[in-house]
Amino acid sequence: MNIAIVTACQSGVATGFIAANLLNKASTNLGWKVTTECQSDIIAHSALSQSDITDADFIIVASDNPIDLQRFIGKRVYQTSINNVISNFNDLLNSAYSNAHVLCEDDVQIDESTPDNSKNIVAITACPTGVAHTFMAAEALENEAKKRGYFIKVETRGSVGAKNKLSTEEVAAADLVIVAADIDVPLDRFEGKNVYLTQTGAAVKRTSEEFDRALSEAAPYHGANTVQLKTSEEKKGIYQHLMNGVSHMLPMVVAGGLIIALSFVFGIQAFEEKGTLAASLMDIGGGAAFKLMIPVLSGFIAFSIADRPGLAPGLVGGMLASSIGAGFLGGIAAGFIAGYCAKLLAQKLSLPQSMEALKPILIIPFIATLLTGLIMIYIVGEPISSVMSLLTDFLNNMGTESAIFLGLVLGGMMCFDLGGPVNKTAYAFGVGLLTSQSYAPMAAIMAAGMVPALGMGAATFFAKHKFDDSEREAGKASFVLGLCFISEGAIPFAAKDPMRVLPSCILGGAVTGALSMLCGAKLVAPHGGLFVLLIPNAISPIGLYVLSIITGTVITGICYATLKTRKTLSNI
Repeated sequence: MNIAIVTACQSGVATGFIAANLLNKASTNLGWKVTTECQSDIIAHSALSQSDITDADFIIVASDNPIDLQRFIGKRVYQTSINNVISNFNDLLNSAYSNAHVLCEDDVQIDESTPDNSKNIVAITACPTGVAHTFMAAEALENEAKKRGYFIKVETRGSVGAKNKLSTEEVAAADLVIVAADIDVPLDRFEGKNVYLTQTGAAVKRTSEEFDRALSEAAPYHGANTVQLKTSEEKKGIYQHLMNGVSHMLPMVVAGGLIIALSFVFGIQAFEEKGTLAASLMDIGGGAAFKLMIPVLSGFIAFSIADRPGLAPGLVGGMLASSIGAGFLGGIAAGFIAGYCAKLLAQKLSLPQSMEALKPILIIPFIATLLTGLIMIYIVGEPISSVMSLLTDFLNNMGTESAIFLGLVLGGMMCFDLGGPVNKTAYAFGVGLLTSQSYAPMAAIMAAGMVPALGMGAATFFAKHKFDDSEREAGKASFVLGLCFISEGAIPFAAKDPMRVLPSCILGGAVTGALSMLCGAKLVAPHGGLFVLLIPNAISPIGLYVLSIITGTVITGICYATLKTRKTLSNI
């Protein structure tokens, strides 16, 4: 038997793939040959070929969204919902085969009328790490637009670059541009368009409200120095500037950390022997990538504040902070000093029209770089360097009680808002300390950050009877995300039941962070989850570190499995 399966869900990603996999598995058990198409407006998908359709004995269409069925005219088709597939996938195939009917043209008439209130919307989503919140915000915007009968296309600027890119024609035809971003994104292509700026968290949690505000508050964009968007200044504060720097620094940190870890494969001190591969790896990771961390952090903080004129003074300020030992704290200070110097010059410095073009490429970078450099050298550099030395000495020599307390705090922060500002602040703190060779806080931070998603997966295993089939499948996905150090895997559970999920996660994360610090675990690579274990000496000691993560996962899983009730499930 040959069958074809088409799925499409409201969220555009997870549930459709789960339904397709369940049907695929059940079909394979029956010995049937299966081809699938998981439709998504967010992630590129492979459509059924004409030969797939022709060869199929019948077709299952599982969708919560309207689907164009014209290509299936003349074939036996069975239509159902995504939820029906997930709850009854074992019995669905026989029912589908018995009840499928030949599709005729009358069954696929398309209403070509356009609603009077239809709008053409384009959007961009982006978060500091470019993983979970980027795509969750995109899904939320997609769903809300569909509910309102609007057309929307969302460009996601994630960790692997821009996906589903907006074309020039699509931007030109747009009635509204929504930018849901926690970092800076280029807006030049939206010149003259009505633009509304918000954050990914707001787009996920208050989607309908943000849509209403976008429709009423969007204002024409006329360049970085003259834009008068109502939401721009009120929502772009110190935290967002900092996260813009962290997001650009992060690839440098991850690459450098992993390369340093590779050098340890040959022995912890092997890099000290010049001319060896270990020494070359250390030069690349520690001598190049890590040295660029602070200048990149500083440069892109300044870029977030003052756009391109702030980049040069920010990079120079960051390099000075690194050279005088001010560390990541000095880099942050240099970024803000450079950014606000450049911004002030752009706003206050008036020149004849003939010289105005020289401001962004000559005058502002020159003056802002000079001021930033002098301030860093003569005013703030040395005090911040002293603070960094005290902090490093404290971390390297702290007693057991201090280590446990620091681990508790960092672990709890990592689980407090699952990828939100508190989580990102703790992560940025750990990443910054890598520049001063303080590896213990980073180990506690990554261990605790894995616990929420792992714990939700564990809870669905410990108390299967309290979760329906779709939640158990979500638990499996959450567990995999947890292994990859993606805390946001727990968000679907937290969104439904925050008063039980978040305390369970915080408790497990705090315990994990404390245990990691207690056993003296050190982590060189700041990302990758348990897969970093594949690199010898990247984590030490491995056994106790893994035990810390397991302990926190079990605590979170048991805590939530105990607190969750059937009544909670039915009331969601």
